[in-house]
Order: sequence, then C-alpha cells, then structure tokens
Amino acid sequence: MTRRLTVRAPGIALRLDVRTLWVSGALLITAFAAVVFTVVAVGIWLPLADIVEILQGGGRRADRFILLDLRLPRVCLALLTGAALAVSGAVFQSLSRNPLGSPDIVGFTTGSATGAVLSIVVFGAGPAGSAVAAVAGGIVTALIVYGLAARGGGSVRRLVLVGIGIAAMLVAVNSYLISRARLDAAQSAAVWLVGTLNGRTWQYVYLLGIALAVLTPPLLLLSRRLQMLAMGEDSARSLGVPVPVSRLSLMVLAVAVCAVATAATGPVAFVALAAPQVTLRLTRSPAVQLLPAAITGALLMVLSDLVAQRILAPAQLPVGVVTGAVGGVYLAWLLSAQWRKGNG
Repeated sequence: MTRRLTVRAPGIALRLDVRTLWVSGALLITAFAAVVFTVVAVGIWLPLADIVEILQGGGRRADRFILLDLRLPRVCLALLTGAALAVSGAVFQSLSRNPLGSPDIVGFTTGSATGAVLSIVVFGAGPAGSAVAAVAGGIVTALIVYGLAARGGGSVRRLVLVGIGIAAMLVAVNSYLISRARLDAAQSAAVWLVGTLNGRTWQYVYLLGIALAVLTPPLLLLSRRLQMLAMGEDSARSLGVPVPVSRLSLMVLAVAVCAVATAATGPVAFVALAAPQVTLRLTRSPAVQLLPAAITGALLMVLSDLVAQRILAPAQLPVGVVTGAVGGVYLAWLLSAQWRKGNG
C-alpha cells in the first residue's frame, strides 16, 4: 500500500509519497558522497581541511588551481548535465509511454551533435560557436521530427518511430562530415561526439545553470499534467487537461533542456534513457517524477565520470565512453524485457 504524507500551508496542500521521499534523500546523500570523493581523491589527494581553506580564499596556488579550475567545474557540470538529460528523458518517456522514448534514441541529441559537428568542420567554430550550433541543431531536428510525425496524426508513438529514423540518417551525416574534414577538425569533432567533461570550465557551468534556471520551473509546473498524460491522452482529456497544448509545451521544454545539456558536454549516451527507468523502479511509483529522476541522472553522471577518470588513470576517458558501455548493456536488457513482456 502506498503511504503518502500531506504537507499543508495557507492555500496549498501537497501529497508526497513517503517512499519517493526516502529514495530521493538516499540518492542525494549518495550523490553528495560521490561528489566529495571525486573532489578529494581523484588524481592528487586534496584533504578536506585544505579544500575548506581554499574555499575560504586561502591555500596553495597549485591546489587552488586543481580544485577551483579543474575539479569543481567538472563535477558541477556533471551534476547539471545528468539532471538535465534525466528530466528530458522522463518527459519523453512519460509522453510516449515507452521506456525507449528518450531524446538520445529519437534523435534530438544526435541532431544537436550534427549542428556542432557542422559548425566545427565547415565553419571552424570554437567552443562557444559549437555550443550555439548544438542547441540550434537539436531544436531544428525536433521540429523536423515533430512535423513529420504530425502528418500521421501527431501520435507521440509515431514521433518515436520517426525520430529513430531521423537519428539513423543524422549519424550517417555526422560520419560523412568527419570523413571529409581536415585532420584537426575531425579530431575535435570526434572527441565532442563521444560526450566529454574533459577541459570544461566554469563558462559551461554558468551557461547550463542559467538555462536550467529558466527552463526547469515551467517543466515542474507542468509535471502534474505530465503524469496525467502518462495515463493516456483520453484519460488526461477527461480530467480537463488541454492535451495538444500541454504535450507541445512539454516537448518544447524537454527538447530545449536536452539541447543545452548536449551543447555543454556533447551527446552523452543513455543517461536520458536509463535514469527515469531506474527512478521508476526505485520509487515504485506509477509514473516517473521529474525531481527524483533529475537526482538519479545527476548521480549516474557523477559516478560515470568518476569511473572515466579512474579506470585508466592517469589517462582520462570521455564520460560518454563509460555511459555508452553501461547503457548498451542496459538497452539490451530493456529490449529483452520488452520483448518478453510482449510475448508473455
């Protein structure tokens, strides 16, 4: 039996699932522990006392550089990117009522990658230019996918199928662009395509943080409508939800969140796919909730980056290599489970 806690304030009454609260708290504590370990122990050891001294304005110059210019921007960007991808994945999986309906499967992150690769290979863009091109590429791809899906009646399930086809085409485009590029541009684009946190500065953290501060509140305000839409469009309509407007608003916001995250790190694979499903199994709730999914995504990203930094130390792998390896196994399991469910 589901236990709920009611929180009341003047004019407001919130019903919170107790298990979800416990799970979210445990995930937050685990994420905090992973962040502390990453900051302290990855590479040169920085004692907590030294870190506190640095944050207060003291400490040695070399230690200040390691902490403030290398480790903190990286771990902060990992948290933000993981949360953003998880929220975007939760929205699309809820709308499509399909665990495969995540932005990295239906082509939105691939479209962002195409925009960035095109800007690097053809125009010689730097980090700022490629970030802008990535956002533009994700939005244009979403418009194309939505436009083609709308011709068949606008079903979100049809959108998933169209998106998979568009994603396959864009992968071919990306490969062609890299094969025709100069060696230095091809190397830069290839590294970006994997998804990486290497060399990221506070500039990326600020840009992604500002974008999420703008985009996340509307998503949270629409989260109740999202849960109703996850029950089916007919059920949502009977409960008074304006289905077309709500669905379009949620998709636009989710695409924007996914695009800005991809612009910061590249197309990190499978976080958007796995985090909502992990959250669903941990909380045992009937629908994916955005805040717990965001915490799960942030934790998965930090842990993946921790593995990427340590597994071949002192060399550092792009975080997308780790998420791709783990996510590939997860995708195979998910497809197998879906097949057994369909034939059970």
